[in-house]
Amino acid sequence: MKKKILFLCTANSCRSQMAEGIANHFLGDRVAAVSAGTEASFVNPRAVAVLEEIGVDISGHRSKNMEEFATDSFDYVITLCGDANEKCPLFFGGAQRIHIGFSDPAKATGTEEEILTEFRKVRDQVKGTLLDFFAREFDQLSTNS
Repeated sequence: MKKKILFLCTANSCRSQMAEGIANHFLGDRVAAVSAGTEASFVNPRAVAVLEEIGVDISGHRSKNMEEFATDSFDYVITLCGDANEKCPLFFGGAQRIHIGFSDPAKATGTEEEILTEFRKVRDQVKGTLLDFFAREFDQLSTNS
């Protein structure tokens, strides 16, 4: 059975969208990931673009408020920014709650290429960190079975 993951961030615009797309693309045989924000906004087009560069399509994603998942159960609730970590309610039943923080690429300034460089950096950090984390988690699960 697939592990259910909820990625939370403030606006469900960049980091949580990237995490959802990366988890479903690279770990989709083992997880079912969704994302939400403490408030909904829009999916940042730069997040869509930099994920497309690595073959991950989130063009159909929409920004969601965490209230949409208030009655759902998750195996993991992963907050990706400090604000979401502080505001994350305890009502997500049965979840292992984890905070893995990343800088907000939406706050990057400079030329378009400099901003995209920041988005790529965060994308690569999210990908590497999540794939390493779940490799360890799945290894532990199989050892304990």
